[in-house]
Amino acid sequence: MIEQKIKKLFEEVGLGNIAYPIESVSGGFLHRMYKVRAVKKTYAVKHLNPVIMKRPDAISNFTAAEKLEKMIEDAGIPIVAALSFNNKMQEVDGDYFYIFDWHNGLTTDWYHITSDQCRQVGSIIGKMHSLDLKTGITTGIEESKIDFDLYVSKAKEMDPELFLLLAKSKELLQYAEDELNKARKLLPDIVCISDGDMDPKNVMWENGQPLVIDLECLAYGNPISDALQLSLQWSGVTICNIELNHIHAFFDGYLSVYDNGFHKYADVFGLGYTWLEWFEYNLKRTLDNYAGEEEKEMGVKEVKNTLARIRCLNENEADIRRHLALL
Repeated sequence: MIEQKIKKLFEEVGLGNIAYPIESVSGGFLHRMYKVRAVKKTYAVKHLNPVIMKRPDAISNFTAAEKLEKMIEDAGIPIVAALSFNNKMQEVDGDYFYIFDWHNGLTTDWYHITSDQCRQVGSIIGKMHSLDLKTGITTGIEESKIDFDLYVSKAKEMDPELFLLLAKSKELLQYAEDELNKARKLLPDIVCISDGDMDPKNVMWENGQPLVIDLECLAYGNPISDALQLSLQWSGVTICNIELNHIHAFFDGYLSVYDNGFHKYADVFGLGYTWLEWFEYNLKRTLDNYAGEEEKEMGVKEVKNTLARIRCLNENEADIRRHLALL
């Protein structure tokens, strides 16, 4: 069925006939990605998650991200931008798609990220942050208020294994939330173009040069929060194997192109626990009576992975704070 929709999509935007088979490729945790060969070129097609697209604010959020993507593209920052056919987002029979030029680059092996790559990525983020900086404006980041007891109770009824995991981890999760809320209160009133999703899986390397992909999460956000969280992701928290020198390399690149004067990153270490938002999202996926089995399985997997990252941050907190204090 997806092949028929992509065939219709290519006909409607004027890209002509496609060659079968359409190849499914990695598309992240939310959307699906396909390699599609047309008459003259090969394209990447992203099929946006139908569940997400049913949300009332989905279309407006994607439209806002498209405008920011255009600003970044016009600034010459290396990204893979969605192609526009009057509009970037295309709709076919109730499903939504983006089309991109195909690139042969690869994302980095999480276990072999280099300091130079961290430095280059830090520089890209710094350039993004400097594009449309607005001071005296708060992002309105709300205090995190996750009802852990509610999720423990739901898990007890629906998933005994998940129940035990949550019950065992409740104290850690509450600590993480408290530290996250403390850090958010210390953020200065600055907003900029934010790509908080620019972790290693969303940067492709082609001939040694970076290309940022998956820009649908672009919005205005706080640069301090972005820089802190991304430095931790590029240092290895995602795989629970933190390389402290990578934090310094990231900020070397970042501060070389953009410095807003804030250097008290050790004081806002708690922002690293923003993983709690992804953790809660996946709890909801897992405990949703109406979610499909594939959606639930992915939810369970990410609940476990994210909890491991939160625990990793907690175990390494003192060392990370010491290194951040040297920036």
